[in-house]
Amino acid sequence: MPPLQPDLRKQLENTVIAARDAAEAAASAALVTLAVERSEPFPSLSEDQRSLRRALRAVARQLGEGSLSDGMPLLVHEIAYEQWHRMLFARYLAENQLLMHPGLGIPVTLEDCADLAADEGAADAWDLAARYAGAMLPGLFLADDPTVRIRLAPEHRHALEKLVQGLPSAVFTADDSLGWVYQFWQNKKKAEVNASEEKIGAATLGPVTQLFTEDYMVKFLLHNSLGAWWAARHPASPLIASFDYLRWQDEAEGVARSDPRTPAAGTFAGWPQRVSQVTMMDPCGGSGHFVVAAFDMFVPMRIEEEGLSEVEAVRAVLRDNLHMLDIDPRCCQIAAFNLLFTAWKRIGYTPDLPVPHIA
Repeated sequence: MPPLQPDLRKQLENTVIAARDAAEAAASAALVTLAVERSEPFPSLSEDQRSLRRALRAVARQLGEGSLSDGMPLLVHEIAYEQWHRMLFARYLAENQLLMHPGLGIPVTLEDCADLAADEGAADAWDLAARYAGAMLPGLFLADDPTVRIRLAPEHRHALEKLVQGLPSAVFTADDSLGWVYQFWQNKKKAEVNASEEKIGAATLGPVTQLFTEDYMVKFLLHNSLGAWWAARHPASPLIASFDYLRWQDEAEGVARSDPRTPAAGTFAGWPQRVSQVTMMDPCGGSGHFVVAAFDMFVPMRIEEEGLSEVEAVRAVLRDNLHMLDIDPRCCQIAAFNLLFTAWKRIGYTPDLPVPHIA
């Protein structure tokens, strides 16, 4: 699919910014209801609510490095992020026929979730869809995480549902839309940090420095590195025609075309000769745009060079070729989903793919 068009990108940006405000307001209200910051619980709280309150207080202290009051704003952010992104990821899966019923192993729609919600003990379609998405991504949305277990008030849930439902389907099928999500989530915080003119510290480094790399930039860099390496070793490969940004040494006007042609970036003679031995590390990977784009290059390369099936090639690339680091765990979460999501779009949902090398 093509990258996100500018008008849809702006709509996604406005929606995500509004969603963060709405989700943080919802999280704050839920924490007040559970008396998380109070020294004693409300007498009316059930034992389950008291247990959740204790767990949330522990998370707040951990985030605040021992201080409950310092950790409360960070806890609000954690809850807001988890609640919104579970819904958002669920719609990404549903719009691509990848939201799977855990018992039947078949894709379900959001309409199916609405029909099944009451029977499955879910509050509504979105609650069930998020639950199904969490079951598909157990390492990303832990079912016993207190920030996931907390239940937002109906009016707040409906506000978030309206936002995610208001996005056109095309947003969820564009190749790069997931990559924009976290930058848009951080937009308001970035503006606040910059306006404060305070020294950037560990807590503010992420929002200020996380900038999504445009699709054409990613492709230009990869086509003239990995693509150039491939072209130098497989000059007759039909894959070369798909490297739209690959530049050649003889492209200057008046220069005779060589045969075989030499990539302008060189032949990368020091690299391995086989694609199975080429490894990529993105040390500040953000939401995974580079590893996802590289994945889409490595898979057909391994199919052509090794005669693998598409399923075998997907597994091999995840296992052997791609690695990513980031300073922000939330970026790693989105990147892991982005990479698995891209793999599933190729071969269908498969629960036992190799765990992406993202940390």
